[in-house]
Amino acid sequence: MPQSAAIDFIFDFGSPNGYLAWKVLPQIAARTGARVNLIPCLLGGIFKATNNRSPVEAFGEVKGKLAYEALETRRFVERHNLTAFRQNPHFPVNTLLIMRGLIAARRLGVGDRYLETVLAAMWEQGEKMDDPEVVRRVLDTAGLDGAGVIAATQDPDVKAELVANTEAAVARGVFGVPTFFVGEEMFFGKDRLAQVEAEAAKAAAAA
Repeated sequence: MPQSAAIDFIFDFGSPNGYLAWKVLPQIAARTGARVNLIPCLLGGIFKATNNRSPVEAFGEVKGKLAYEALETRRFVERHNLTAFRQNPHFPVNTLLIMRGLIAARRLGVGDRYLETVLAAMWEQGEKMDDPEVVRRVLDTAGLDGAGVIAATQDPDVKAELVANTEAAVARGVFGVPTFFVGEEMFFGKDRLAQVEAEAAKAAAAA
């Protein structure tokens, strides 16, 4: 099937729903012929720019809200058989280092391996991924050059790319992660993935 549409995925490792969405997106891409364009952004920067807060902060005092969110997550995990998923015991994790690391790893030609390694460390293995020594160990264990990637996160161009991505996402109307775009259509949250698929299929049919 020709790749006739792109799904832009506004992504930060710190979002458990970002992990869950990423695990489902390849199936959507296969069914629609769309390609997934993962765009690293800093969720903390998005929150600051939009005056948004995490669900724990925003809804912590709402009776039943967080319990229901946890129920929806369990349902999603079961529906898609994502049995490796675990809530990170160190959540929330400051993701500045590992998000810069993703950009650095892409520039070093190991972006895909880095992405899967850090996702697993965050949302399967429960690692404290805002600790540079933990990050180095995780990367080294996966056969990556942990020290080299961490050093590359200090490259001004790497830092600037993450800032630029984040600012561009906010300019498009993004206020949280995971957010998806198919063309100009924006969809927020893993519970919108069916709509993302429908829009990608529509784009493919129109191509």
